[in-house]
Amino acid sequence: MKRLTRSFYRRPTVGVAKNLLGCFLVRKIGRKMIRAKITETEAYVGEEDLACHASRGRTARTETMYGAPGHAYVYMIYGMYHCLNIVTEQKNFPAAVLIRAVEIDGVPHRETDGPGKFCRFLGIDRKLNGFDVTEGEKLWIESGAKIASKNIRTAKRIGVDYAKHCKEYLWRFSIADYSK
Repeated sequence: MKRLTRSFYRRPTVGVAKNLLGCFLVRKIGRKMIRAKITETEAYVGEEDLACHASRGRTARTETMYGAPGHAYVYMIYGMYHCLNIVTEQKNFPAAVLIRAVEIDGVPHRETDGPGKFCRFLGIDRKLNGFDVTEGEKLWIESGAKIASKNIRTAKRIGVDYAKHCKEYLWRFSIADYSK
């Protein structure tokens, strides 16, 4: 399997979110390397997307989203859980894909079936915010088996009831076998 390049992320976010399904998130900690199959994602696209952190404009928190595609955007929710996103599209346009769930061989799926759960398991925190996943040695994504469209479930994003009409967007994607 090969590492995904910047050009993979320099595309429309919704397509990237679908194409990340079946790919492998790789986390290296010291000599230990963990490969996690991506099973669920969500797309967040621009300042017009009221569910996107950038809907309030460019801030210290969202600065990474305005950067080059292929960088990690890691933030904390509820004061205790980290979430991993990968910046997409183009510099100065805030868009990213939230990795919602992964599967790791030998690990019960209930331990990795949410963004905060797998980030805790893989030691992903704000220290990796802005990290270049196309070149870095601590965190990257490798190609995996292409998931056929018929095997991708589409749904509304989770936890964005405040986002008016944007809460209706069907921008959450999962591999059918892993859907909740």
